[in-house]
Amino acid sequence: MLIARGVTKRFPGVVALKGVDLAIAPGEVVSLIGENGAGKSTLMKILAGVQKPDEGEVTMAGRTLDVSSVAAAQAQGISLIHQELNLAENLSVAANIFLGREPQRFGFLDQKMIRTEALRYLAKVGLEVDPELPLGHLSLGKQQLVEIAKALSTRAKVIIMDEPTSSLSQGEVETLFRVIRDLKDEGVSVIYISHRLVEVMALSDRVVVFRDGENVGELGPDEMRHDAMVRLMVGRDVSQLYQRTEHELGEVVLSVEGLRTKANPDVEIGLQVRAGEIVGIAGLVGAGRSEVLEAIFGMTPAVAGKVQGVRPKSPCDAMALGLAFVPEDRKKKGLILDMTVEENTNLASLRSDARGGFLNREKERNLCREMTESLAIKTPGPWQKARFLSGGNQQKIVLAKWLALSPKILLLDEPTRGVDIGSKEEIYQLMEKFASEGMAVLFVSSELDEVMGMADRVLVMREGRMTGELKRGEFSEEAIMNLATQS
Repeated sequence: MLIARGVTKRFPGVVALKGVDLAIAPGEVVSLIGENGAGKSTLMKILAGVQKPDEGEVTMAGRTLDVSSVAAAQAQGISLIHQELNLAENLSVAANIFLGREPQRFGFLDQKMIRTEALRYLAKVGLEVDPELPLGHLSLGKQQLVEIAKALSTRAKVIIMDEPTSSLSQGEVETLFRVIRDLKDEGVSVIYISHRLVEVMALSDRVVVFRDGENVGELGPDEMRHDAMVRLMVGRDVSQLYQRTEHELGEVVLSVEGLRTKANPDVEIGLQVRAGEIVGIAGLVGAGRSEVLEAIFGMTPAVAGKVQGVRPKSPCDAMALGLAFVPEDRKKKGLILDMTVEENTNLASLRSDARGGFLNREKERNLCREMTESLAIKTPGPWQKARFLSGGNQQKIVLAKWLALSPKILLLDEPTRGVDIGSKEEIYQLMEKFASEGMAVLFVSSELDEVMGMADRVLVMREGRMTGELKRGEFSEEAIMNLATQS
């Protein structure tokens, strides 16, 4: 169906792709895996006409394709579903599906056809919503399904999905898998990019592995094992991803009493975390886990309750109590993407760094250098804009920003979402290091392996309330899910 040969792409100071080859047959699901910065998304953007290659060619059925623009690629049957949604929230669901390709009748928009066709494609992705509803009224997961419906409406022969499940609930993920299998039966080829290796094994006919801008291996159905994929991605065994060391816990440093969040104002939450302790919060999507962290940090002020004996009304109040918070959405809430690594690293400590009302540039440079080295942030230099770094390195910058304040308590919301296996390992090592130095860590994660691997204790939530607590010797997926689903 589609063949890319010798594709090379260079950016200032880095070669993103080095003569890469990729082939996909009709009705085949091929997964691309690799660490952040391995070149997967760059190749997909080239196939979809978002970026132009410096060298190489793309062919379909033996014919050289024009992929010089998104419109040209779509006209030849290639559609890309971006990890960052490419939709307009102020327009209706139907308008988004046909944006730029609106059917017309006698020179006017054919609203009847737009609605009818939108309903057809929404049904294909299992989304029952009014096509006239403004897109902004939908959850992020449902918006992702609209993005998929939009790709289907182009009648693409090849659909590229870049981390399509990162914002989906379990039910929506199962719907997506059904859609992909239906596409496969219809002869549509799917290129699937994901860090979730369980999904890759469940869906793929074949796995292609990238590392440092090159193809480093390919795995067939009988070879798709977790350890084999990880070994190819990182170039080494990651046999012990979660390495915890037992150490003596200190006094209680985080005390939350009678906390009522705006999301669940009738439910009180209480918890404690000791110095050197890592506590995980587990639960299903919508259980209210993130809302608890945001209320503790004053990001969304609580309806009632106290943290360390007071009620934080803003992040500044929480910072004064020794708290730091790494949010789930690092791009919107953790970083200023068009600021440099140095500027982002110093954001939280501007007030303490200022000298006579002016920025202390020397102190900022020294702090950035220290944090870049201690957290192993991979960047061409302190001048690099944050948006051009991989997800794992962006996450480390958010951590660096808060570590500059030497916090006593670190709140982490989905600390490894959207980062590769190598970066996950590094973040886990940092969490262990912080705990060993006496910091209290409270984190939320939707990955049960991560919760059980890193936590000393697990608190489980359902519908805004705590339903149970498990100590390390009591951990199991079954025990956690029982608490997460009990009425």
